[in-house]
Amino acid sequence: MIPEPSAIPEPIDHDAEIDRLFGTGSPLGQAVGGFRPRHAQTQMAKAIARAIGNRETLIAEAGTGTGKTFAYLVPALLWGGKVIVSTGTKNLQDQLFQRDIPSVRRALSAPVSVALLKGRANYLCHFHLERTQQNGRLTAREDVGYLREISRFMKTTSTGDKAELSLVPETASVWNLVTSTRDTCMGAECQYYQDCFVMKARKEAQQADVVVVNHHLFFADVALKDTGVAELLPAANTVIFDEAHQLPETATLFFGETVSTSQVLELCRDVLAEGLAHARDGADWPATVTVVEKAARDLRLTFPQDVVRLAVAQIAPSSPFFPALDVLKEKLDGMIAVLERQAERADTIEQCRVRALELAARLEAWNKPAGDVIIGQESVLWVEAFSSSLQLHRTPLSIAPIFNKQREGMPRSWIFTSATLAVKNDFTHYSAQMGLWDEPAQTWPSPFDYGNQGILYVPDKLPQPNSFEYTDAVIDAALPVIQAAGGRTFFLCTTLRAVNRVAERLREEFERNKLPFPLMVQGEAGRTELLDRFRAAGNGVLVGSQSFWEGIDVRGEALSLVIIDKLPFSPPDDPVLAARIEALEKKGMNGFMHHQLPAAIINLKQGAGRLIRDETDRGVLMICDPRLISKPYGRRIWQSLPPFKRTRELAVVCEFFAELARDRLAAAG
Repeated sequence: MIPEPSAIPEPIDHDAEIDRLFGTGSPLGQAVGGFRPRHAQTQMAKAIARAIGNRETLIAEAGTGTGKTFAYLVPALLWGGKVIVSTGTKNLQDQLFQRDIPSVRRALSAPVSVALLKGRANYLCHFHLERTQQNGRLTAREDVGYLREISRFMKTTSTGDKAELSLVPETASVWNLVTSTRDTCMGAECQYYQDCFVMKARKEAQQADVVVVNHHLFFADVALKDTGVAELLPAANTVIFDEAHQLPETATLFFGETVSTSQVLELCRDVLAEGLAHARDGADWPATVTVVEKAARDLRLTFPQDVVRLAVAQIAPSSPFFPALDVLKEKLDGMIAVLERQAERADTIEQCRVRALELAARLEAWNKPAGDVIIGQESVLWVEAFSSSLQLHRTPLSIAPIFNKQREGMPRSWIFTSATLAVKNDFTHYSAQMGLWDEPAQTWPSPFDYGNQGILYVPDKLPQPNSFEYTDAVIDAALPVIQAAGGRTFFLCTTLRAVNRVAERLREEFERNKLPFPLMVQGEAGRTELLDRFRAAGNGVLVGSQSFWEGIDVRGEALSLVIIDKLPFSPPDDPVLAARIEALEKKGMNGFMHHQLPAAIINLKQGAGRLIRDETDRGVLMICDPRLISKPYGRRIWQSLPPFKRTRELAVVCEFFAELARDRLAAAG
């Protein structure tokens, strides 16, 4: 039976209480360092409190510096009942759980219990750790040392959360061997079920008043009907999505279907190990898996290129892809027949059989005519090839009807908040993507004085972005500005190819001209480590692509210049984008104006938001793309950006940085 949302005691007067809590001399001011009353924050908190009290939906855009986290946490902790807070990344999730919620809870003396819930791949698994220690299937030399650290950690941890073990990088391959997936979890059959960290985290989440999750977990669990969020949702009174601009992409990922050759190869690895361990005499295990592995690799090799993204309709009927897919399905069926005969010899062989059946079913279901329908919704079939794997995707053209289905049922409050949800105060694009038609939406502007704190600089005489020499022309235009800024630069690119070219050229130029700016490049280290080095350097230049456009907070003098190489339009060869544009145009709409342009503006606002992070920050946003000036839609783009002073003159920018340097000297002296 589904539990009903718990009753929420109605506050007598939301507005008066929020005025008191966010006003001068408030408990928040006493408990939180640097807190001061902000009109926009107070008004936003009142709107959220009303939505919670009335069990309504609210789309809430809050400019950088509004203080949106406290604006939703205060009403949620006081009046939200059972609350699920979902945020964009695990880092933000940890920050909410470890810092923001404890601060607000302390200030309000709110007697609420709080739990943190992550996806199962974040928790150590007793069973898989023991098995890895016994059979030693390690793929990298450094994994031996990492495994030792993990074994020590297992003896002292109460949560099993791998984020607590900083000695082993999050990207280390050994984690795959000591954590479970939904496919490889033994469930209640596991001898360690009572001690399971995943089960413990889920139990705590069920009992807590406030549960902090991330978008990936929210949609993975809800889409897969996995235990976790799917069990929490029926009892929740309030669901808050922070960094809500990420939801359309994340939901699309999970409401679609993906099956890959690497999943097949992983299954083969486990079948071989379990077969040899528990039923060595039952079959020729190496021969059984080798034919399946070969079929999976052959399927990948039907596309000779390194990276491929193609809709099924774009694959030639004569392509070897379709016969190779049939061969893989046939060989997988052969392995399933062997597993059927040996399944009763061990639980782990039975588990491999179940996984193999599920993979075979997904391969069979994928290979249906495009235009098949998911929950009454059109989808696009497409393939994506990486250097060593091939993924087969089925992606819904719109998540709106699917997400609306998830929101049906008991009335509860849904809050969607981010700094970037609107295009020039128009929420149509976001509302249409999420199916939030006719729901109230409000914007609270940033308290920053952008006109005095920053400049938007669009350099003159740059070639068109599709020209061969474009990236080098951007670097030539950027170099004098980087020098004038004294380093202190984020160089944000729209492609990895541009990241590599920019890094190569800057390295040469810095060396040739003896410029003392430390260079950090995405991919040379993890994101957190690069940011720590950037902050510590004080005059660094960091070159990155999409993962540095958002969720990054560098305050003060370390960052004074953000360069964006070109407007972040999605690549036109993206099969999902092409299908969505086609669907819009069938309805008589303009695919570019109604989809591509608003999506690019929201993305650009995120990148631009890295520059000014508090009232004392000053700097230059340099957008190199000439289309911002030359195209009719350029005006709509810059009007959606913060209201910086605007210039096309390098001299104006250099004078701005010279003045900044004089102010720094005066402050130091």
